[in-house]
Amino acid sequence: MSDIIQLLPDSVANQIAAGEVIQRPASVIKELVENSVDAGAKRIQVLVTDAGRTAIQVIDDGKGMSETDARLSFERHATSKIRQAQDLFALTTMGFRGEALASIAAVAQVELKTRLATEEIGSHLTISGSRFMGQEPCACPVGSNFLVENLFYNVPARRKFLKSNSTELNNILTAFERIALVYPDIAFTLSSNGTEMFNLRAGGLRQRIADVFGRKMDSDLIPVNVDTSMCTIKGFVGKPETARKKGAQQFFFVNGRYMKHPYFNKAVMSPFERLVPAGEQVPYFIYFTVAPENIDVNIHPTKTEIKFENEQAIWQILAAAVKESIGVFSDIPSIDFDTQGRPEIPVFSGSAPVVDAPKVQYNPNYNPFKSTAPQKSSAPAHDWQELYSGLSDSTEETEGEVFLSKGAGSGQLIDDKSPVHYQYKGKYIMTAVKSGLMIIDQYRAHVRILYERYLQQVQGKKGESQKVMFPEVVQLSVADAAVLQDVMPELVDMGFELTDLGGGSYAVNATPAGIEGVNVSTLLNDMLASAREKSGGVKDDINHKLALSMARHAAIPQGQVLSNMEMENIVNELFACSNVNYTPDGKNILCILKQQEIESLLG
Repeated sequence: MSDIIQLLPDSVANQIAAGEVIQRPASVIKELVENSVDAGAKRIQVLVTDAGRTAIQVIDDGKGMSETDARLSFERHATSKIRQAQDLFALTTMGFRGEALASIAAVAQVELKTRLATEEIGSHLTISGSRFMGQEPCACPVGSNFLVENLFYNVPARRKFLKSNSTELNNILTAFERIALVYPDIAFTLSSNGTEMFNLRAGGLRQRIADVFGRKMDSDLIPVNVDTSMCTIKGFVGKPETARKKGAQQFFFVNGRYMKHPYFNKAVMSPFERLVPAGEQVPYFIYFTVAPENIDVNIHPTKTEIKFENEQAIWQILAAAVKESIGVFSDIPSIDFDTQGRPEIPVFSGSAPVVDAPKVQYNPNYNPFKSTAPQKSSAPAHDWQELYSGLSDSTEETEGEVFLSKGAGSGQLIDDKSPVHYQYKGKYIMTAVKSGLMIIDQYRAHVRILYERYLQQVQGKKGESQKVMFPEVVQLSVADAAVLQDVMPELVDMGFELTDLGGGSYAVNATPAGIEGVNVSTLLNDMLASAREKSGGVKDDINHKLALSMARHAAIPQGQVLSNMEMENIVNELFACSNVNYTPDGKNILCILKQQEIESLLG
């Protein structure tokens, strides 16, 4: 039998390795910028064209490479970071595997210009699809200049599955932010298609966070600082009022490396349990310093998952540090001028005369066990009661009756409902129907109604605008501003009117009619966060996300008292929707307590 196992060519092996390391243009930027950091650069420039599809250029002023090192750096497992396996447990650099440059060169056309400070002339090297094309001397400044063109040009399937330019640019911004937040002492710039998006000067950590996410973030941060023999934790957490359901900036870094850690996320959020509404998140920027031998960063190709040796102990230290910081913040008194409608509590004065204690008034002749003549109810009679003659004999309804659309029985139900409704605890609308008692969640019902209304406005481009007397200024991060430009036509169709003031600031000159009293800044941030989740060039999905986010903010809140007419309108509008049972995100809107169940409970 002939042999069938053979060694793969280096070009094929490099493409396979590139599939794990280089997933999209953002991966290229992450690897190249991390190499620049490891090279001791103090200024790093990143330039992208067409969100990295056409070209990616990373320029740094680091130590550079010699002619031999420049050629050897593109070989697989060639690295200057480690020498033996034990070095993996004492890492102080961002890179260490020696796979990044080889993987990039396997799926793109790469040019490198580099020079050492001790040499007068540099080296210019060209590689295309793992094939060495040439190397020659050149004049260039100290440092390295990588130019990556036509990413995935030799892997059409990978290039085909890249997302839209806006999505890929959003991923590039995310990767760039994760590195820039760790090294505030390095100056970074990022340009896209000739437009400068970031120009971050070297400075302190708090200043870097404000430069990346906007000046408002600076006033919303609480410092966290604790130093123990096991680890050092420093950074910032957001104040309780900065909590959001979506889009909260949350970052963990360990020894200068970004990581994802759901377990530690619970440690940060646990002190906020009774300070923020359920389901909302606060921003945080937490930096761990741990002995390198106590963590393992080599458990995932992207190096974002890190294993800690003393995970549970660090969890307790982190939770205690955050709780202490919140306590210190809460001790600071604040002047509150919003006192309208609050009870006036007098200040105690020792010289003031003491007034008599209040007396309790009661009727000594009242006897709860004394029978009295029954009083006739003053409730008005209604003709709808005639609909329920013979109600106890109707048992043909099925258990858990639902109406998936307007034509699936909901028309008969709305015809048979009572015109009188009862509101329970400011949350549920209860009304009698032929089959029993219908209970409707008023907030979810209104979300469904508004969602279909806003979606129809966007699709039909018939949103009504309401001019505001005093335009509100909204401050957006660079990433959110990029998303805003993509979804601006949809926002205009809804009724928004925004003016770019520069520097990530936008003036809201008009809002959709019917959302009076809604915090416009929070609404826009949540809508942009929803759009970022669905950014893929699928316009319908983005429209759905925007309409749902806006409906959630504009819907009547739980606890709002409604008149019978208002409840009647909600019920009628709900049953005019395409789906009366579920909200757009799949939550139940109503249920029906069957007549038989009521009788069995009281039997």
